[in-house]
Amino acid sequence: MRWKLLVIASLAAVVAGAGGSAALLYLLRGWPAPTVRDDMAILIALLLPLAAITYASVFVYRHTARRRRLQAAATALVSLTLTIAVYFALALYTACCSAPPSEPMPPAPTPVNIS
Repeated sequence: MRWKLLVIASLAAVVAGAGGSAALLYLLRGWPAPTVRDDMAILIALLLPLAAITYASVFVYRHTARRRRLQAAATALVSLTLTIAVYFALALYTACCSAPPSEPMPPAPTPVNIS
C-alpha cells in the first residue's frame, strides 16, 4: 500500500472539503442579512466535502498499481471520518464560544399614582 499517498490525499480532501465548506458557510451566513436559506446551506455543507472525497478517492485509485479498490475505499473512509470529526469540532467550538441567547427583559412595572 502507498500509505503516504493515502494519508496526504485524505488530508487534502478534508482541508478542501470541510474547510472550504465551513469558510463558505461562514462567508454566506455571516452577512447582516442572511441571503442563504438553511436548506441551501446544508446542501453546500454536504456537497463540497463529498466532491473532495470523491476526487481524492479517484486520484488514489488512478495513482496506485495494486489493490486499487482497497486503497480508494480506505481513502474515502479516512476522509469521511476526518470530515465528520472536523464538523463535530466546529460544532463544539461554535456552541461554546457563541454568545448565549439573551433573555427578554421583564415588563416594566406600571407606575402607581400616590396622592
